[in-house]
Amino acid sequence: MSTDLFMKERLAAQDLEQRSVNAIRVLSLDAVERAQSGHPGTPMGLADVAYVLWSSFLRFDPTRPDWPNRDRFVLSAGHACMLQYSMLYLLGYDLSLEDLRQFRQFGSRTPGHPEKGHTVGVETTSGPLGQGISTAVGMAIAERHLAARLNTPGFKVIDHRTVVIASDGDMMEGVQAEAASVAGHLGLGKLIVIYDDNRITIDGSTSLAFSTEDVAARYAAYGWHVSHVDGHDRTAVHGALLAADADTERPSLIVARTHIAIGAPTKQDTAEAHGSPLGADEAKRVREAYGWPEEPFVIPEPIRNHFLELGRAHLDRRKTWEQTFVTWKERFPERAAIWNAILHPAPPSNEDGRPAWKPGTMVPTRKASHKSLEWLKPRVPSMLGGSADLTPSNLTETGGDAPFSKDNPSGRYFHFGVREHAMAAIMNGLALSGLRPYGGTFLIFSDYLRPSLRLASIMKTPVVYVFTHDSIFLGEDGPTHQPIAALPALRAIPGMTVIRPADAPETLLAWEVALERGGPVALCLTRQDVPVLDHDAPEVEDDLRRGAYILFGGQGPADLIAFATGSEVWVTLEAARVVAKDGLKVRVVAVPSWELFFEQEAAYQARVLAPEITARLAVEAASPFGWERFVGMNGVIHGINRFGASAPWKVLQKEFGFTPEAIADMMRRLVRS
Repeated sequence: MSTDLFMKERLAAQDLEQRSVNAIRVLSLDAVERAQSGHPGTPMGLADVAYVLWSSFLRFDPTRPDWPNRDRFVLSAGHACMLQYSMLYLLGYDLSLEDLRQFRQFGSRTPGHPEKGHTVGVETTSGPLGQGISTAVGMAIAERHLAARLNTPGFKVIDHRTVVIASDGDMMEGVQAEAASVAGHLGLGKLIVIYDDNRITIDGSTSLAFSTEDVAARYAAYGWHVSHVDGHDRTAVHGALLAADADTERPSLIVARTHIAIGAPTKQDTAEAHGSPLGADEAKRVREAYGWPEEPFVIPEPIRNHFLELGRAHLDRRKTWEQTFVTWKERFPERAAIWNAILHPAPPSNEDGRPAWKPGTMVPTRKASHKSLEWLKPRVPSMLGGSADLTPSNLTETGGDAPFSKDNPSGRYFHFGVREHAMAAIMNGLALSGLRPYGGTFLIFSDYLRPSLRLASIMKTPVVYVFTHDSIFLGEDGPTHQPIAALPALRAIPGMTVIRPADAPETLLAWEVALERGGPVALCLTRQDVPVLDHDAPEVEDDLRRGAYILFGGQGPADLIAFATGSEVWVTLEAARVVAKDGLKVRVVAVPSWELFFEQEAAYQARVLAPEITARLAVEAASPFGWERFVGMNGVIHGINRFGASAPWKVLQKEFGFTPEAIADMMRRLVRS
């Protein structure tokens, strides 16, 4: 080939590459302008990085977006979602140009922040800053763990990377710091974070609140490999990715200096380009600066074909992996069985060794949870979990557990440290990777988990929160640790299932239900002893699955109906038996889960709620908020409308009126009033 011809082809390739980058920019710009809502500047500034990622680094297949060994891409800077939507469309994913035109519109496949399960190719719901990068840590842990358990010599069925684009805002959020610390400690070498250092937030320059922090030095102190690049120098970006990929001992942070809204004549490097459309005049001038004469949403055929070719680049790699996978399954059936059990998790069908407790035995439900885990975890290969530095209190570690660590990635127990928020985000990443994670802390600290917990509910990730010390009866630690409003706060979250079992057998059932559910479950468990209930009717023992059931006094008319949860069930039951000696007929309903109950058919709900009984009482050692659904506006709710107190739990039980005698007196007054 002559030098002239070589130079012409090289220049043509460079021109095609630059026009492809500009295509990403104008598509993102066009969608935001059409919606008159969104964040145009960051997609424009990140287009060079995105092009390098998808053209020469990430392994993916648009025809099989769920290919198990694909690289995971997480846009933690979720406000820049048009960058991801533009790439998905251009590369040939099942996303149309019309979908881009419907950006941020009701019912569209291109919502204002990425949503897992809503848009093909989106791995996790991000948007609240700090969540994406923290969830990605869980994905990287899952890759390391599954590779250790499934790979065999000559067969790497699990061997993929997790790549994140994060923003200045992500780097300010506390959850990111927690998760990054975990990632560095665990040496997650297949986790790569590209930090879009554009130095602009909604308020303005990061100099207002953030410029004195050296993010790179912080990450280096966490144990990360750190590099710096010009985010518009595609050769440098590619080199930084290769260097990050080569460091298998440490996660990597690439600090990419970019210009928000690059090419915008008056709005480049300004806050105006962060969260608002550029405006028709500025958009027109941007297109002129890019040398882009096409109308909005029009991509020239050569550029479109180029991107589709990039989308097809890994087709053979994916097919080769599938062939290897078939051979691996045939040669290593025991490992294949683990794979199948992870893909199709279920509680054990074999009852051999199933825990049992004698009626009257005093057992804290947190201890019953531990015994349940001891039975379940060896039989459910997808289960793994840990605690936020409360293992001896949450009792989440089982005898067969080995801790997950850099040197032992097959371990199924996690010491998350005092990092409740990161724990919850990491659990989301583990669940999105096919595992069934659980994490423990005190119920009061569910507030620390709330943003990640909320995203779990949106995504319906099957995670289990082991919330122990579930009431004022944890005792001497006092009001700072005693949850009052936590239960109604959790129940208010759509998609969250809250279960507060009454005794040990119900705790085991609660674990089984949690493994069967398709979304997050919060198990709220006692520190203090509660008796194993001696049910009058054996058939009620499995009714936890229905959320509420008649425990006592279900035959014939009743003078009063009383509803209770958790450790207040036995107290209410004893009170009903006490007043029965006075001739009062009290029906007691155990309510372990509001969510499960209100899923039941209307006839069952009516039978349990028994609206014909006018005297109505609810008993729960928590905020009374919400119990009107059971007792109506005229019923009595015996709860707690103040913070707790520091004292032994039996003293608190008496002082706050949660003894059988106190509840019995309340029942008498209600019936006689």
